[in-house]
Amino acid sequence: MSRQRQVRQQAGTVADNAVRLDAGKAEQVVEAVNADLAATTVLAHQLRKHRWHVAGAQSRQLGEFLGEATVTVRHHADALARRIVAVGGVPVSGPAAAQRHSPIPFEGEDVYDARTSLESDLDAYGELIESVSSHVELVESLGDHATGHLLRELLVDLESDAHAIQSFLAHDSLTLW
Repeated sequence: MSRQRQVRQQAGTVADNAVRLDAGKAEQVVEAVNADLAATTVLAHQLRKHRWHVAGAQSRQLGEFLGEATVTVRHHADALARRIVAVGGVPVSGPAAAQRHSPIPFEGEDVYDARTSLESDLDAYGELIESVSSHVELVESLGDHATGHLLRELLVDLESDAHAIQSFLAHDSLTLW
């Protein structure tokens, strides 16, 4: 087993990139997208945790939704990480780094009822939607339209899942008050 460890690129640095994005602009893109990567990582953990503990009348539907939502968010996290590398950056990795960079706080290990969990998920989606929306504008103003496109795709899925969560939380229109 080789003990040789050579750092190719230090975290927090931005190297030259094949997409020819200016170094100063690339730094801004990497910082913004790393925040969204960290937030998607935090959200994926939270969704998965809530899926593990789902119970109640709609547990099957809710469990399926949370599983699919986790897969979607993780897919986008991978795409964000690959884009960070493409523009010369180092993606945020590990729980401590995700926690430092994410606008969404870790929920913790306690278990909550389904409604409280979904309300927490909806809040997390809202925070991430706001972050991604502002970063779309930022990266496109810097001339990085490919990253803007990637963030827009994420935004579409986030908004769709947030709407689904809102539907789970809605009062049943058929229930008598």
